Amino acid sequence: MELNKVQNTEFEPVETVSMETSTDAFHFGAFKVVQPKKSGHRSGMDALLLAAAMQENAHGIVADFGCGAGVAGFAALNLNPELDLIAVEKNPDMVMMANQSLQLEGNAFLRERATVVEADITANGTDRLKAGLKPESVSHVIMNPPYNQITLRPSPDVLKAEAYMLGEGGVDAWFRTAASMVKPGGTITLIYRTENLGDILACAQGRFGGLEILPIHSRSDEAAKRVIVRGTRGSRAPMTIAPGFVVHEADGTFTAEAQKVFDGKGFIRFNS
Repeated sequence: MELNKVQNTEFEPVETVSMETSTDAFHFGAFKVVQPKKSGHRSGMDALLLAAAMQENAHGIVADFGCGAGVAGFAALNLNPELDLIAVEKNPDMVMMANQSLQLEGNAFLRERATVVEADITANGTDRLKAGLKPESVSHVIMNPPYNQITLRPSPDVLKAEAYMLGEGGVDAWFRTAASMVKPGGTITLIYRTENLGDILACAQGRFGGLEILPIHSRSDEAAKRVIVRGTRGSRAPMTIAPGFVVHEADGTFTAEAQKVFDGKGFIRFNS
């Protein structure tokens, strides 16, 4: 879903992409992001939930895998002033949009702390190294991997197909790269479909421990369709399941906790 959408008619990018775009505000206008207007994936609630699920006062470098236009990573920077960002995306149009966003007036605080890298997260180690994705170079990884398997019929929209379809390596390829890049004791945080939780647990085995699982409920009386999973590289702590996070009240408005997250005023608590 889209939040706080605005049109920025004064934005004149140095480079142009091959599709119509809009400039959308997030965190109650704290930063803006250039996104596809009609084609591809438009970030919203999932990206903001992901950023807010990082541990409060995170510092060091966070890598946003498959960053798209950059919403999740930029939100993480806005929430954590001592954090820097490597935003990794393989689609050149989305990379260009993320870089355009960094040049927007009002985004200077992001520009000084963020680097956008065009690279395929699922590539082999040699290719990742050539792209600048070095082993044990970041303290955190955040990611919202594609949900659909490559065996399913892809969308005719190429950008959407890339955003929603996993490659042949599946989500394990994402975890393999995360385990390579994250320093020992560093964290991984991801949002994924509840029905695919088993895949996440299997991929984390031997890589990330101390897993914390947070169900995300659209409403309190509905089953969770999303989960946020957070883990620590090399940890042997047991897995825990936190009380669920509810996004909407019965009347469709945001809960107080969700509103704080979407406004950039709060974090998601795993043990509240």
